[in-house]
Amino acid sequence: MAAVTDGDRLAPCEVLRGLVRHLNCLNEDNKATRKRALDVIRKETIDKGLFSSDLQEVFSALLKPLLKCLSDPMERCRETSISVLTDFIRCVPRPEESLPYLMPCLAQRFGEKKTLEPAEELRLLVMEMLTLTVEVCGKRLSAYLQEMIGILQRSIVDPFPDVKRESCKCVVKFAKCVPEHFHMQAESLVKPLMQTISHQHSRVRVSVIEATGTLIQYSSGTNMDDVLSHLAQRLFDDSPQVRKAVTTVVGNWLLHLPDRYSHFHKLIPLLLSSVSDEIPEIRLLAADLWKQVGAQWEKENEDSIKGKMDFLVSPPPHYPAGVERPGLGCRELVIRNLGRLVPALTYDVTDWIVPTRVRTSQLLSTLLLHAEDHSTQHLQPLLETLYCTCTDSEKDVVRNCLEAAKLLGTFVPPPVFLKFLLEHVAAPYFPSYPWAPLMILASVLAGCSKPLLQPHLQEIADTLAQTDVCQEYQQVVYLEQLLACVDVLLHQCESDCGLVSLQLLQVLVTVQSLSTDPQLSEKALESVRFLCKVQGQDSVMELYRQHMSQLLDWLSASVNTWSSYSPQRLQLHIIVTQSGPVIGEFLNQLMPLLHNCLDPKRDAEMRMSIFTMLAKLLLDANNSLDSQGCFCNNSQKFLSDTLLPNLLWHPGRTAAALRTSALSCLLALLHGGAITPGQLLCLEEKLSPLLLPLLEEDSQMSRLLACRSLSAILRLTGTDLHQDILNKIYPELLKRLDDSSKEVRHNALQALGLWLSSLTKNYSPELCAAHLQLLFQQLLLHLDDPDSSVQDQVLETLKKGSSVDPVLLQREVEAVRDKHRTPHYCDQLLQHLRPVPTQP
Repeated sequence: MAAVTDGDRLAPCEVLRGLVRHLNCLNEDNKATRKRALDVIRKETIDKGLFSSDLQEVFSALLKPLLKCLSDPMERCRETSISVLTDFIRCVPRPEESLPYLMPCLAQRFGEKKTLEPAEELRLLVMEMLTLTVEVCGKRLSAYLQEMIGILQRSIVDPFPDVKRESCKCVVKFAKCVPEHFHMQAESLVKPLMQTISHQHSRVRVSVIEATGTLIQYSSGTNMDDVLSHLAQRLFDDSPQVRKAVTTVVGNWLLHLPDRYSHFHKLIPLLLSSVSDEIPEIRLLAADLWKQVGAQWEKENEDSIKGKMDFLVSPPPHYPAGVERPGLGCRELVIRNLGRLVPALTYDVTDWIVPTRVRTSQLLSTLLLHAEDHSTQHLQPLLETLYCTCTDSEKDVVRNCLEAAKLLGTFVPPPVFLKFLLEHVAAPYFPSYPWAPLMILASVLAGCSKPLLQPHLQEIADTLAQTDVCQEYQQVVYLEQLLACVDVLLHQCESDCGLVSLQLLQVLVTVQSLSTDPQLSEKALESVRFLCKVQGQDSVMELYRQHMSQLLDWLSASVNTWSSYSPQRLQLHIIVTQSGPVIGEFLNQLMPLLHNCLDPKRDAEMRMSIFTMLAKLLLDANNSLDSQGCFCNNSQKFLSDTLLPNLLWHPGRTAAALRTSALSCLLALLHGGAITPGQLLCLEEKLSPLLLPLLEEDSQMSRLLACRSLSAILRLTGTDLHQDILNKIYPELLKRLDDSSKEVRHNALQALGLWLSSLTKNYSPELCAAHLQLLFQQLLLHLDDPDSSVQDQVLETLKKGSSVDPVLLQREVEAVRDKHRTPHYCDQLLQHLRPVPTQP
């Protein structure tokens, strides 16, 4: 565009005279004519580069015709007229002179309920023109506040995204131009902005947030609550630019908002939430703004915090390592608003939206880091919040919650937090989640220092070892948290735990006994080993030797109330199995306890579990019960008074199962070498009447165990059994040769072989001929068994019996030889008998 020189300068009247015809053409019906007229007007005015003073006079004359063209039916004409108006406003020195005509026209066309401009591109051009008007006219627009607000109300919610963005830009500029008037109508823009803040385009959301920031900055502040919830939601926006915009806006409010002091408790959480944003740029921005806010507040309130500025300059002892301490102003801001923040946190941390819960839990840690020991006065509601948070299904929420709990342990004195926590552990705060106080306790203890924690070890350990605490619940998660508390004490206090090692061992034994998770049981055993280590002990057995007497007294105190559901029976199992040879040193306490548990009047299922435990111990008696060689002194009494009464027959499946478990214990006693042959012989008259009927049990296992027990008795007593007792045993064993179980038959034959081996010269064949004849006849009957393995075993048994009465046996063999399906086995037996001399 060439500039006009003084020599070529045309007077405004001459320019207008040349445009008269074209102005008339603007009223023509032909749209092409109207379009050409507008183009000529542009060419002869804007494009000619007229002097600004001349252009101002021309614009004043052309304004009304151009504004009339805004309602032209042809879109191109409207577009050209908007463009020409924009250029005039940009170039003239006094654009405000056009406002009396421009603003009412724009308000009529774009500020009514129904926008008259159908083309979205033209609506964008109008908004750009309006923004330009705001820039060049400034405060002179204050007289047209109502028109501006009306236009912006409609344009902010315009369907075209670019119009929305330009409208927000216009809001920002307009508010800054007329701040003394803008606040009177600012609240009218809150609703359209909040309707647009969740637009699908992130750039639109950014523009709306920036406009909202300016709107509140220059308004009366009464609409803060209307926008805060929407801004808080934008902190979870997927777009980093949106979150950055929110951070910037909130930071600026905290720095520059006139009545910011009354909104601190609402704005601080929003800015501190951005401190833990996943984008480093946003985190740094939020941290920088927060430092500025703290420094500004510190400067503004220097007189009231002068003492703290001069003396409280060093961080408290045991401050978290690697964490930068917030400035005094930042800390004071949080401290003074914490009472209003905690209830809001408690509410938001239970929100149904996961990101909200995660951000709230992160914010909780940040606030506690600022509050330091001032969180003590809010401990009760904070603990309630943590109990609720640690039960969340989202792992990130739980992790942040435990970090916050750890900070409580760092800053709150142990006497204070233990008063609440131990009470809640003993009587769960949430019955549905009894493990929540334990989880928080473990984290709080982890944050507490050893010197502060040591004086309270006894109180903590006693609480954990209470029956209602360590034995009341069997959920894996509860036991995990119970174990976590013990582990924290062990790692925090180490050697000092020797003072409470009994209580800690009781808890660890309970965890192992109640756990259904093998991994958890292994972790508990590792903790037992660590307890040994911190006390300087070489093995777990030394730890049990140290406390075995107290442990057995602990169990004995409640033995009269034990049942199949009692955890004590499981605790007993853990103690006696893990202590190894040590248990043999405390038989004087253990045996009365076992006798009480195995009384026939006690719960049958409990007795079964105890017998099963004893069977395992008795199989290796030298390394358990008889490690000191003293169990033999108790074994006869144990067999007579405890074990044998449980072999007595009673009806019912449970009673049958109990007899089976008692038999397994008897067999283990016989095999483990914990009872002498002499002791057995003393009890044989009581033992046989109870053992022999068990060969007739419905349970295959019972019959099998009974056969094996008889074999063990015959092996131990050798040739010392009286013949009357022997004569009662073999008929019952013969019946088992027809047993449905092959294994029972083999064991019965083995027992018969031992029976025959136990016969001595004192066993008179003449007097007992009838017994021997019956025995030989029954064995010969099974020598023709369809099962060859049975035939082989019967043959070996009869060979053993050949030394007792060979003549009788040979006679019986010859009598049945021809009756067998195959005489092969009879011939082998006769061949074995031939070298034996016969009586004349």
